[in-house]
Amino acid sequence: MKLGDLSEAQLVSHFRESFPRGDRTIIGIGDDCAQVAAPEGSFIVTTDVMVEDQHFHLSWSTGYEVGARVAAQNLADIDAMGGRPSALVASVVAPRDMDADVFLDVVRGLGDRAREAGAGVVGGDLSAGEKLVISITAFGYCPGPVVRRDGARPGDVIAVSGTLGYSYAGLDLLEGGHVDPSARGVEQLGELAPFVDTYRAPSPPLGSGVAAAAVGAQAMMDLSDGPATDAARIAKASGVVIEFDRPAIEQEAWRLQTPARICQADPVWWVLQGGEEHGMIAAFPPDVALPEGFRAIGRARSCESGEDPCAMFDGEVLRGAWDHFQADSVD
Repeated sequence: MKLGDLSEAQLVSHFRESFPRGDRTIIGIGDDCAQVAAPEGSFIVTTDVMVEDQHFHLSWSTGYEVGARVAAQNLADIDAMGGRPSALVASVVAPRDMDADVFLDVVRGLGDRAREAGAGVVGGDLSAGEKLVISITAFGYCPGPVVRRDGARPGDVIAVSGTLGYSYAGLDLLEGGHVDPSARGVEQLGELAPFVDTYRAPSPPLGSGVAAAAVGAQAMMDLSDGPATDAARIAKASGVVIEFDRPAIEQEAWRLQTPARICQADPVWWVLQGGEEHGMIAAFPPDVALPEGFRAIGRARSCESGEDPCAMFDGEVLRGAWDHFQADSVD
């Protein structure tokens, strides 16, 4: 059955069945607007869009994995401010000849990931188009102070949660034809499963941002574009230089030796440049004990004379690998 065989009303009925309501939902799907409680008096909001064959390939990923992935990246943005998610709205463009089961799997993947995080999916929009496009707007609240990216200070410890480089390794394994795109799980992918699975549907350590905020993290971002790019953003916003520690980066790279050997790639590059895993990178005062799941990978320092804020490794200024509007960027 194709998507065009279902009416919009039938699809909305499936949405109601698959999407969680959420504890803060007052009015959910079915009205012109949703109503969501915000007892703190303010809320945080973020939005992301994913485009078929730009951010994902349905020949590599199931619909469920695509839905889980787009939810994860929005939920991680809320976490990166020290927040918890309350509600998501989803706008979807899909081809009329798209397989209806694949589309409904996207819906289920999105709904399950939101449910795991305690967020409701409270509405959105649906339209027909040439490719699958999913835009999510997520709303959340901060149980404590909001953590921005401009608060890093000289002497701060730079630490991360979640994996580094796994998604980039999974992408290279798929792009290079080193794994069967239909293969799933440890039984079929063996020791390569964690990397391919992370690319297809990352499972960020949601809640690590809240934990970081609770112990006094001074700046934070989710690792959507990789440590090199995201650390540079914190550095520029904060007016500092962030230097990565080689032994710490090499320890992260050691976990990537098997896919790096297969792809003939530098695992240190994957660690520094790989994004889309959506763990946290945060700056902590030097006297703070890091929360569980965080490990130190560098430090912030003052800019020296004539030096601009930046991220550095081995004395070299790092440049990010991905820009949406540069044709030679790495996806």
